[in-house]
Amino acid sequence: MDNTEAIITMITQLVSTWGLRVVGAIAVLILGRIAAGMMRGWSGRLLRKSKTDETLIPFASNLVYYLVIAFVVIAVLGIFGIPTASFVAVLGAAGLAVGLALQGTLSSFAAGVMLLVFRPFKKGDFVEAGGTSGTVQEIGIFTTTLNKPDNVKVVVPNSKVYGDTISNYSDIERRRVDMVVGISYGDDIGTAIEVITRVVKADQRVLASPEPQVAVCEMGDSSVNLVVRPWCLPADYWGLKFELTRLMKEELEAAGCSIPFPQRDVHLHQAGSNAA
Repeated sequence: MDNTEAIITMITQLVSTWGLRVVGAIAVLILGRIAAGMMRGWSGRLLRKSKTDETLIPFASNLVYYLVIAFVVIAVLGIFGIPTASFVAVLGAAGLAVGLALQGTLSSFAAGVMLLVFRPFKKGDFVEAGGTSGTVQEIGIFTTTLNKPDNVKVVVPNSKVYGDTISNYSDIERRRVDMVVGISYGDDIGTAIEVITRVVKADQRVLASPEPQVAVCEMGDSSVNLVVRPWCLPADYWGLKFELTRLMKEELEAAGCSIPFPQRDVHLHQAGSNAA
């Protein structure tokens, strides 16, 4: 009987001491999670109203959510009387150890944050980054996904993307198409320039400004080389280049110009007869 009374007394003391704290901690956890979800939704809507890039919104809203959850956990620990300063110090030490073990992953994370903040490219841009080129499909926290022109999916670590030169071919108003056309040394250069200029300006995709350039750039081993530099919209680049290459060959040949190919002349000299 004495043991039963002692157990009941102990349970009563535990409930009176920790019961309210447990209930309060549960209430804080529930309300904190609800508040974190509301803050995530509110921050997402605010960023969309401010016309923030869609690739940045999920990262920023999730960051707000986890920051609120972290404050809630610290508040719950405070309810139970656990020194939060010591807890934060332990978390810092653990974070340092994990950081040293995951240097490559964390560098990709840091690079992902920089990509989302400074936005050197966005989803749908055609870029050359991290040693490969393709259309940006997704910018994640750790990796960037590109779709190559031959429809191959490539996943590149963000540390490699941000640590290398990035060429964005879509985030510009116009692109210059650089081509070189060779004609024979016996052809009339003026005629060739006139034909090429007519072909270039006849294409509706070629922009009037800047003015397309057609000029002699080199006297090669087998041909006189002309540089052809029209300007177009980024979306028209490859189609225009392919079409102009075909049309220039056809029109130059129709005008009497020839497209030379590398060749070598061999001169034979008859040796004198041997002395008797």
